[in-house]
Amino acid sequence: MAHDLSYQLAGVMGWPVAHSRSPVIHNHWIAEHGLRGAYVLLPVQPARLEQALRALPVLGIAGCNLTIPHKVDAMSIVDHVDALGQRIGAVNTIVVNADGSLSGRNTDAFGFIQSLYEADSAWQPASGPVCVVGAGGAARAVVVGLLDAGVPQIRLTNRSDGKATEMAGEFGDKVKAVAWSERHACLEGCTLLVNTTNQGMHGQLALDLQLDALPVTALVSDIVYVPMETPLLTAAAARGNPTVNGLGMLLHQARPAFEAWFGTMPSISPELLQKIKATF
Repeated sequence: MAHDLSYQLAGVMGWPVAHSRSPVIHNHWIAEHGLRGAYVLLPVQPARLEQALRALPVLGIAGCNLTIPHKVDAMSIVDHVDALGQRIGAVNTIVVNADGSLSGRNTDAFGFIQSLYEADSAWQPASGPVCVVGAGGAARAVVVGLLDAGVPQIRLTNRSDGKATEMAGEFGDKVKAVAWSERHACLEGCTLLVNTTNQGMHGQLALDLQLDALPVTALVSDIVYVPMETPLLTAAAARGNPTVNGLGMLLHQARPAFEAWFGTMPSISPELLQKIKATF
C-alpha cells in the first residue's frame, strides 16, 4: 500500500481486549516510522463479530488483529483465508483489500519460530524431537510452525488425551500423541519443550511437568507472557536450560501484520522492549 498522506487505522479485536499489549507495539512503530495513523482497541462481543469485521472497510480501517475468542470464528466470515491459516485452523490478522474484501492470515507460527531463533541462535529445528504441551489454538500454530521449520518429530501431550490424539491425527505421522500419564518420560532426548497451555499464567496453577528427563541443552519455551517468567521457565533455568518467554512471539507475530497494513516491516528495538516490559 503506497504511503500517501492518508491516515491509516488498525486495531485489535477481542472480548475482553483491554489487557492487550498490541496497541503499545503498533503505536510505537507508527511513531518510529513517522506514519500518520493509530492502532486501537476494538472490544467486540462474539455475537457481533461478523458485523464488526464487515464494518472495517466502511470505517476505513486497514485491518485488525484478532485475539480470544475470535480467531477461529472469523475464518467463516472473511472472504479469503491463506493456506497457513487454513492449516492452523485460526487467523489472527485481517487485511482489508482494495476492493473492500477481507483476507485472513495467521502470523502466530512465524512469530513463534522467530522468537526461538532470537532466544537461541544455535537452535536447529532438524536436530531432534520436540515436546509440545497443549492441544488448543495456540498449540496448532506452534505445531505448524515447527513442522514447516523442519522439526523431525513432535510429541504432543495434553491433559485430555483425546484432544491430543485428534490433533496428532490431523497433522500427519511426524506428530505423535503422548498420554498425559507419560508426559514426564516423553521429554527424553527432546531438543525443545513448548508449553502452549495457560498453566503458569498469572492466576493459574503451575504446569505439572517434571523436567528430570529433559536434556539440559534443550530450549524451553513458554508462550505465556504474564508473568514473563513462569514457574516452568524458572525451573528450566535452574537446571541450566536456555529459556524463551512468550514476549518474543507476541512481538514477532505483530511484525508481518504491521507490514500488511502500513507497508513497512518493523524491527524490535530495545526501546520497544522496555516499553512493553514497563506495562507489566
